[in-house]
Amino acid sequence: MPGLVTATGVLAFLADEEPELKVFALKTLNDDIDTVWTEVAGALTQIEALYEDESFPERQLAALVLAKVYFHLQAYNESMTFALAAGPLFKLDAPSEFEETIISKCIDQYIAVSSLHHTPSKKDLPALSTDLGSGAIDSSALISPTTPFSQSSVPSKSLLARASSDDNTILDPTFQPTKETRSASIAQVHDTATQVALLNVIERLFENCLKEGKYRQVVGIAVEAKNLDVLRRVIKRASEDVKSGKTKVQEGSQGPAEELMDYALSICMDIVQERGFRTEILRLILDLLNDIPNPDYFAIAKCVVYLDSDEEASRMLRQLVAKGEQDSIAIAYQIAFDIYDNGTQEFLGKVIKALPSGEPPKPKAEGAAAESEPLLEGQETSEEELPEEVAKVYKNIRTILDGSKAIKLNLEFLYRNNHTDMSILNKVRDSLDGRNSIFHSAVTFCNAFMNAGTTNDRFFRDNLEWLGRAVNWSKFTATAALGVLHRGNVTQSRKLLEPYLPRPSGVSTGSIYSQAGALYAYGLIHANHGADALAYLHQQFKDADQEVIQHGGALGLGIAGMGTGDQRIIEDLKEALYSDSALNGEAVGAAMGLIMLGTGHAATIDAMFTYAHETQHEKIVRGIALGIALIMFGQQEGADRTVQMLLANPDPILRYGGVLTLAMAYCGTGSNKAIRKLLHLAVSDVNDDVRRVAVMSLGFILFRKPGSVPRMVELLAESYNPHVRYGSAMALGIACAGTGLDEAIDLLEPMMKDPTDFVRQGALIALAMILVQQNEAMNPKVAAIRKTLKKVVSDRHEEQMTKFGASLALGIIDAGGRNCTIGLQTQTGNLNMAGIVGMAVFTQYWYWFPFSHFLSLSFVPTSIIALDSDLAIPNTKFHCATRPSLFDYPPEQEVKVEEGPALVTTAVLSTTAQAKRRAQKKEKAQRRESMDIDTPAVSKTTTSQAAAEDKMDIDEDKKVAAKSEESKEKKEGDDKEATAATDAKKKAEKEKVGYEIENMSRILPGQLKYISFPAGRYKPVKKPTGGPLLLFDSQPSEAKSLVEEKLNKVTTERAPVAGASGSNEPRQAVAQSLLSQLQGTGAFNRSSMRELSELLQLNQRMELDPNADVAGELEERRGRGSGAVSGRGAGAAGSGAGAAAAAAVLMAIDEDGEGDEEAQTPAEFEYFTDAEADDEEC
Repeated sequence: MPGLVTATGVLAFLADEEPELKVFALKTLNDDIDTVWTEVAGALTQIEALYEDESFPERQLAALVLAKVYFHLQAYNESMTFALAAGPLFKLDAPSEFEETIISKCIDQYIAVSSLHHTPSKKDLPALSTDLGSGAIDSSALISPTTPFSQSSVPSKSLLARASSDDNTILDPTFQPTKETRSASIAQVHDTATQVALLNVIERLFENCLKEGKYRQVVGIAVEAKNLDVLRRVIKRASEDVKSGKTKVQEGSQGPAEELMDYALSICMDIVQERGFRTEILRLILDLLNDIPNPDYFAIAKCVVYLDSDEEASRMLRQLVAKGEQDSIAIAYQIAFDIYDNGTQEFLGKVIKALPSGEPPKPKAEGAAAESEPLLEGQETSEEELPEEVAKVYKNIRTILDGSKAIKLNLEFLYRNNHTDMSILNKVRDSLDGRNSIFHSAVTFCNAFMNAGTTNDRFFRDNLEWLGRAVNWSKFTATAALGVLHRGNVTQSRKLLEPYLPRPSGVSTGSIYSQAGALYAYGLIHANHGADALAYLHQQFKDADQEVIQHGGALGLGIAGMGTGDQRIIEDLKEALYSDSALNGEAVGAAMGLIMLGTGHAATIDAMFTYAHETQHEKIVRGIALGIALIMFGQQEGADRTVQMLLANPDPILRYGGVLTLAMAYCGTGSNKAIRKLLHLAVSDVNDDVRRVAVMSLGFILFRKPGSVPRMVELLAESYNPHVRYGSAMALGIACAGTGLDEAIDLLEPMMKDPTDFVRQGALIALAMILVQQNEAMNPKVAAIRKTLKKVVSDRHEEQMTKFGASLALGIIDAGGRNCTIGLQTQTGNLNMAGIVGMAVFTQYWYWFPFSHFLSLSFVPTSIIALDSDLAIPNTKFHCATRPSLFDYPPEQEVKVEEGPALVTTAVLSTTAQAKRRAQKKEKAQRRESMDIDTPAVSKTTTSQAAAEDKMDIDEDKKVAAKSEESKEKKEGDDKEATAATDAKKKAEKEKVGYEIENMSRILPGQLKYISFPAGRYKPVKKPTGGPLLLFDSQPSEAKSLVEEKLNKVTTERAPVAGASGSNEPRQAVAQSLLSQLQGTGAFNRSSMRELSELLQLNQRMELDPNADVAGELEERRGRGSGAVSGRGAGAAGSGAGAAAAAAVLMAIDEDGEGDEEAQTPAEFEYFTDAEADDEEC
């Protein structure tokens, strides 16, 4: 039947008295509404009257026609209302544009209404007693000429004052669909019937999706609508479908219910921005996982860590151990590693306390009184008697949870795979004058970052003269660098640093700066693992009577006690803070924030904020601002009030702290609200420091979405304000660290030529962060940028700040012996608390250089360390399905050998040419004569000799030179051909796709997706994510081959105290004996000269260190026939020796004052040979 051309005649039936004609008219119009809707729009009142007439039999049909007309009129809210009234006539499975649009509007309406009725269970922080936490905020206080960024003073058309109708704001906790400022795209539904119809449509939609197995769509709508009942129902329905056989599951793969929970977990952690709602979802997932017979224990572990549920964690570990199977024990070990990787020290301590100790119960003393038996606080009332095997398992779990095992494994990995290029470090040292404190610190940081965690302090041992140039705070920084080098070497830390650590009161041990640096280093070694170090550092801090030592002690105490929340330490830090010392106030404020990291402790913030208004020292205020930001780490909306009051303060330092608090509270969330606030501050605040940190903080908010940062800061990178440009560079470095993102590099490359020195500094550091562990196969720009960094360091005309940044960049790009990346999130996807804090405090090097050492907390080893169920390291291999060159180490820098002067072609004089021609003529004449007359052989020889003597000596030299040059070129040509052939062969071999990787090898994060385990004895308990990985052993009864741990063979000897007395007579006797032997020979050959050189070196060693075993070393050198002690592994093996060698230099008391002018560079010595002296006399 042809469609209608005009609806005039059909519309006339609507006025007829017969209901059948009206129904006919509506059906005809419904069929061709897309063609005649313009005419039908004039009769809407008649159709609406039919819909409202309860006696009309086809009211739903009238509603459907109305819905379609309103749809064409683009009145979507009215169209949705009438479509809902159409009931079953509104087909959900129809493929037309009308149905799709109305379904979309229904979903939006359902989400808005459902989220409105959701009542979040907020866990508000206690209000503060100061103005910081006052409920009523005076609007007049917010409108200030120094704070033009406050929302109350923003014009109505500004970004913050506008009502956001962005779809992404649906999950924003501040979003309320019923506000008047909300866009009119959501209808206000007050009719109960319409609400019921809306729910019916949504239920029909859900049911269609579930029948087709599209569970994820329903989960997404349920999460967005904040309807946990629907989420629970969908997951249970998926499980029931598997049991009833409706859904088939392949063997060895997850079921739909488990997949849905993983999907919901990923949505919850990555998309949901409201902390309270996220907690509810995680609690629901945790309950559902516990109801499954064989749940995903790794998902449970992720939930319990975020929920801070130590009881659930300990109960899960107990359940796995109770099974007694090797596989379940391996899973328990893996979960313990995951919990350690993601939990705070306080959380881990609670889990450890709830587990059995694994030690046999101590026998009670006979005759002990009953009164003496009550246990001290914190001790368990009874020890469980466990079988030996079970006790061993619990003991292993405790060593994992307290970090001992993971730290030992990482230390072994970094030690055995150290690929530090010492030639780069030596070039930086030679290019920068060590007498300049800035340059000395720059070389120190470069060395610390390059060798972080490798225990390799060879650079310090080989450069004692350079190290001796450190004075005052440079000496503090150099000593603290030992903590970065030996980070994680917790068992040897006291022995290593003993020459530097403060002695008991009354005993002077040298420079106070070295003592303070030693306490700082001690904290860095025990970073976020201060169980064994807190008591010692706390005591040293309390006993310190020098402000410099208090400064170092506070930093060490904060790093070691990160997140412990120890109130005793806080009280002692407060006492030091109230002493109003600018020298240690900044460190004390930061230490208080580190101890209370992420707790949101109101009383501590109250005390710090109050004192910030009382003190006159900017350094103290800056330390307090940093501390408040650290306390609010991860609090999200719980920190909003604190942020608001800090930003409203007229003091720019406190506003700076407010921006940093916002960054720490919302780090890694991608919160739209936080981003809008930071962007507004970046262009509106009157203080350059605030604007700089506002742009920089974008990196902390968005580091989980690095691709969005370059686009966001693109315009800011071209700002007229250099502070904003610097902040945009650092934001790119923080967010894109380790990614090698091309868009970020393209923005940073022009900034390397910026006219402002500190902008160039920030660009170089950011590029190093982005390109860490990148090679030319992964990013072709790496080689050019490395070359630029070296060029900047060696450029004499470059500014100091830029050279400082280039030095740091060279250390960062090769961090941890080229085995570490910068990780702000853990390998399982959670926030890396220590890494984020380390990066945040590192950015404060702008004000205080020693804060640069905090960046080492962000260095994460990139490895897979396979372990069996006994926590041993089996000798197994992984398969990587790529070319070896793709993820290989960058090539080491080629050290250019100093070449001698090139031979120049000898000039031939005209007289020489004439003499040569005469000699040739004479020789020809003699040859003609010899053909006619027989000449005796003697005369011929004599003649040839005479002819040869006529030639000038310079011609002979020319021939010799030409001959040697020809042979040299021939040899080089052969070598080049051989090298080219070898390289071509190697390249052909490397290009083969797929190769084997040994256990304990470097595996980059981007390489993990190519890693697989070949079929054999071992199988991983989960998909590799990096770090320790437990393996199932299919042949536990057979003998196994283990990887030899090199660190077990290394012993760190106690470093001797500088200046200790000792008998030098044996050493002097050895020296005199060797000298007598050399003099008695009557001639010094090359060997004797080498021995004399050794004697002079060892004599210098005796002066620096009277306790050194010079005699033994001399004999050892004689036996080996080598001139110096060298070899792989000298870093860890000589860690104690390195500390001892540097002790005499670093512990020397500085004779100059802190503010004294540095000495000028003396002129270089000029050396003349005897021949040169004779020439000058002539």
